[in-house]
Amino acid sequence: MKVTDLPKHWEQKKKPVERTHGYNLRLPIEDAARLAALAELYPDRSESEILNDMIAAALDDLVSDGPLKDKLKDR
Repeated sequence: MKVTDLPKHWEQKKKPVERTHGYNLRLPIEDAARLAALAELYPDRSESEILNDMIAAALDDLVSDGPLKDKLKDR
């Protein structure tokens, strides 16, 4: 999924996803405010779910189209 496809994804019904690893993330205040705004726009999605989707989409982009494509495709 591309990052630009996320708003459509967030408008659809949520599917349960197993989360097996936790991270502690500190964001600059501007990014935290943007994340909070997205969570307000999509009230069925938590900030954590939005971050998960954004990270997954960014990783997909790196693997499929980005400069790290060959290094990450088999991982």
